[in-house]
Amino acid sequence: MRESGLGDALAVFDAVRPRLLGIAYRMLGTVADAEDVVHDAWLRWQLTDRAAVRDPDGFLITTTARLAVNAATSARARREVYSGPWLPEPVDTATDPVARAERDESVELAVLLLLERLNPAERAVYVLREAFDYPFRRIGEVLDTSEANARQLARRARTHLDQERHDPVPRAEHVRLLRSFLAAARAGDLPQLESLLADTAVSYADGGGTVRAALQPIVGRENVTRYIVGLMAKFGRDLELEIVEANGGPAILASRDGAAVALFTLDASAAGIEQIQIVLNPDKLGQFTPGA
Repeated sequence: MRESGLGDALAVFDAVRPRLLGIAYRMLGTVADAEDVVHDAWLRWQLTDRAAVRDPDGFLITTTARLAVNAATSARARREVYSGPWLPEPVDTATDPVARAERDESVELAVLLLLERLNPAERAVYVLREAFDYPFRRIGEVLDTSEANARQLARRARTHLDQERHDPVPRAEHVRLLRSFLAAARAGDLPQLESLLADTAVSYADGGGTVRAALQPIVGRENVTRYIVGLMAKFGRDLELEIVEANGGPAILASRDGAAVALFTLDASAAGIEQIQIVLNPDKLGQFTPGA
């Protein structure tokens, strides 16, 4: 009977697991941290009197969201001593369950980076509302607060993101800019590359302390142009470059000898490319297989 009951518990858990991973990943920005939170939720589900739970999905989502809020607090402290800029871990949304069911702005790398500036409660409300369309009454229950306070947290989060972020370009224009960026970077064409960037362009490089990368953001069109061209020259001519899907949008995967060495993602406005995120940390590139 016990094994049968555990099997039923696992079936319930597996059915909602992709959503739990989606919540935790958006909250924490790395797959490993998200999986740790979801594993803890599974342990709690095993130890719960499941016969008394009227809404198993609701129980698991509430448990995961609360665990993610706690994990986000400790993650912030770790990132204060991170070597250089910290960037979210990109995921292959063409195949990964983290964002298979729900693709929206909250899974974009530029937005995930902005979410880091919110406090954990604001982040949780934003994720549950924007990515999963939860009503504020339900969000209040999940976070053990009032519906009115959930609405206030959502307003604060949205206001902060709107102040920090420009209006994104349509997907077709994003793809055009990405392809033009790829061609200019591959050719080392400084004038062409510079023409694609906004005046206030910023480049972030995450080496995680294991790969050499700029320890501060590179700011300004000319500085970013020189940095990108220099980085490509350092990589060498044997670098393979291809367009892949990461976090719901196109990205450039750089590889050598069949191993991923960097992932470039762009955030753009009508003024041009506003932000370049370069993930060099090998621990954050495991989802991407060159030539897949």
